[in-house]
Amino acid sequence: MANFNKILLMGNLTRDPQLSYTPNQTAVVDFGLATNRRWTGQDGSQREETCFVDCRAFGRQAENINKYLSKGKLAFVEGRLTFDTWTAQDGTKRSRHRVTVENIQFMPRTGAADGNQAAQSASTDSEVKQQTVKDDIPF
Repeated sequence: MANFNKILLMGNLTRDPQLSYTPNQTAVVDFGLATNRRWTGQDGSQREETCFVDCRAFGRQAENINKYLSKGKLAFVEGRLTFDTWTAQDGTKRSRHRVTVENIQFMPRTGAADGNQAAQSASTDSEVKQQTVKDDIPF
């Protein structure tokens, strides 16, 4: 059976992107993303949980993220989940999951209380663009 590893997240940056370069001068940027989930509990009370995710991007995309995004900005991230392990200075084994960014869309601020309206707006814009492209095709 084939394996599948795809992550889609939309949320706000929790900190400014941190740009660095590998020894062969490939740009690497690390940033945090917070996604919120809201729901109504069985007792009728409003509940919310926040998930904090570490993300990493490479190359030109990393440079663009560093240039155009900052703490609090809304972004839609597509990537894959990676698992990092290392030995800390005190000799203990450490590990964490991280999203390796394959594609990112910088989302406009719409004044919405959450990202749902921004996502709906983005999908509507995409649908309009797709319809325009279909109308322009002469066959």
